[in-house]
Amino acid sequence: MAVTPMRRNDTGAPGSGHAARLTIRARSHRGPTAGLAPGFVQGNLAILPNALAADFLQFCRLNPEPCPLIGTSAPGDWRVPELATDLDISTDLPRYRVWRNGELVAEPEDIREFWRDDLVSFVIGCSFSFEEALMAEGIELRHIARGCNVPMYRTSIATKEAGPFHGPMVVSMRPLRPADAIRAVQITTRFPAVHGAPVHIGKPGLIGIEDVMKPDYGDAVEVRGDELPVFWACGVTPQSVIATVKPEFCITHYPGSMLVTDQKNTEFAIM
Repeated sequence: MAVTPMRRNDTGAPGSGHAARLTIRARSHRGPTAGLAPGFVQGNLAILPNALAADFLQFCRLNPEPCPLIGTSAPGDWRVPELATDLDISTDLPRYRVWRNGELVAEPEDIREFWRDDLVSFVIGCSFSFEEALMAEGIELRHIARGCNVPMYRTSIATKEAGPFHGPMVVSMRPLRPADAIRAVQITTRFPAVHGAPVHIGKPGLIGIEDVMKPDYGDAVEVRGDELPVFWACGVTPQSVIATVKPEFCITHYPGSMLVTDQKNTEFAIM
């Protein structure tokens, strides 16, 4: 269920989504994907057995902030035609996570050995898309300046249930000065397909975060005295839900290691 039309980029031009995927597929890039293929949409990944696909689709529809769905596959198909013409979901992310009964069992660089004919892939919008718009306005993003992963936290914010799927929302945090925080709200509101506006600003304890220097995922970054922690709904939420639901088998992306698509960030902006 894609929300935007297919866009092609078959040239593999330097800096393109296609070129980034080829580099990852060749195992020439193994780290976080932040900064790869500027201008191209990146996505979080959740792969589930077909028996759970309808419930997870409904979960995404009920929780569009943490789980803005931008593409799905047919059962057993490693392609996602809405997002790219040359795309192999089993090889085109730098790193994956494999789960059995809610337990993390592997973090491979490709998932060909784990592939099953009943698997359905869900690609969920990523905050990397709106980060480009923030930086274009001169807003510093500390995790990018430091070359590390954005900090992410499980919260006390409950998601809306669908079938067996339920659990806490995960948020990502960016420290911003108050004026930049106001501008960031204005900018990211234009990107509802990639998480949209912040879900919380300031006072982390109000959403169940005890210490911003101890993220559940990603890397800690400093919040300076003249800054506010600004929290956006995060596409790592399915991993938090998986830990709660404990499906018999599923695969997700490794935090920070995204799927780079052929769609442009500008296609997701509401003018």
